[in-house]
Amino acid sequence: MDGTVLTMCLVVFGLLALTLSLGIHIGLSLFIVGFCGMALFSPLPPGGNLASSVWSTVNKWELVALPLFILMGEILFHSGISEKLFKGLVPWLYRLPGGLLLMNIVACTFFAAVSGSSAATTATVGRITLAEFDKLGYDESLAIGSLAGAGTLGFLIPPSLIMIVYAILAEVSIGKMFIAGILPGFLLASIYIIYIIYRGLRDPSIAPRMQESYSWAERFTALKDLLPVIILILMVLGSIYAGLATPTEAAALGVLGAAAFAFINRRLNLSGLFTCLLAAVKTTSMICLIVMGASYLSRVMGFLGIPAALTQAIVDLELSPYVLMLVLGLVYIVLGCILDGFSIVVMTLPIALPMAVASGFDPIWFGVYLILMVELSQITPPVGFNLFVIQGLTDKSIGEIAIYALPFFFLMVLTTVIITVFPEIVLYLPRLMSG
Repeated sequence: MDGTVLTMCLVVFGLLALTLSLGIHIGLSLFIVGFCGMALFSPLPPGGNLASSVWSTVNKWELVALPLFILMGEILFHSGISEKLFKGLVPWLYRLPGGLLLMNIVACTFFAAVSGSSAATTATVGRITLAEFDKLGYDESLAIGSLAGAGTLGFLIPPSLIMIVYAILAEVSIGKMFIAGILPGFLLASIYIIYIIYRGLRDPSIAPRMQESYSWAERFTALKDLLPVIILILMVLGSIYAGLATPTEAAALGVLGAAAFAFINRRLNLSGLFTCLLAAVKTTSMICLIVMGASYLSRVMGFLGIPAALTQAIVDLELSPYVLMLVLGLVYIVLGCILDGFSIVVMTLPIALPMAVASGFDPIWFGVYLILMVELSQITPPVGFNLFVIQGLTDKSIGEIAIYALPFFFLMVLTTVIITVFPEIVLYLPRLMSG
């Protein structure tokens, strides 16, 4: 690597480490580093480029989907749909090995398909299941660990907020990113289910049998409680894949459907709706600040030639594609211990994506790989966000919850290995969608 480029890399990454260590918000840190980098190493005006970068980032129709999906998640959080989901699934799961521990996986899979958020999925499902598991005498470590792992499905199963951010920054189709996450999402959920059933067969005491019993008629009657979630999934994802709506229009349909169910259940009044709107504005503002800062820093690094130089340096090492993914995976696991998922995506994408593409990986596939890496960061201390969500629901320390989640961390790593060896798991549906 050229000495000048190496100096620029050291300065840029050093400034980023300094600003983050000072506790400056990640979005502002990205702006500061980008401004200083351009002022120090480029003759171009840093202020003018900052303004044009921010405008070009936010002036995208696709970005409107982000606040709409966030608002839908907030409304669902208060809608009572999760309680209905629990009632509808209990008659079908209670007699299986592992019992209602499977509820964490199945409920999180359903809720992930309508919420778009890992934290919302974890919190909403956890509020119902953890209290029930404690009452029934279920194994505490597996109850908490399975919730931590399954909650991350909110990032992988569409509609996913982080997929929208990736698609905008990587300039790929949001619809294709959504459909690419379906098979890997169900693969991960299936691996979780197999693990819990295996644990239940080995040690039935982890899930004591319930006293109640359900007839087949009661089981089929309970399916009506799943209808709100199924209808929302069909409204949002069905409208996209049927070509009836764009992701943004589907998000608006989702908000309308979620609000309708919340009002029908009498769980949301005007005051509650205002609370949901305010929370959606705060979350959207936080994410957009990070995305704008990342876009500006990406432009600056592009002007300075840093991504191209780093990509060429990696290419010159002649690493095999699998070794490259292994190296990137290790880097992401380390980053996951100190950064949140959105920050990991926006900070690393300008460098990691060109490397992956140069090694022959499809940008859609790399998006799913990166989201799996972000899911790992959700359950790695000290800043794993799902760990904090579960801590708020229990009296456990972050360290205890992280230990409980460790088996599911390794199951996520296994899923990443599987999609790397068999990339068609990710790419089959997007290619089918392309016709």
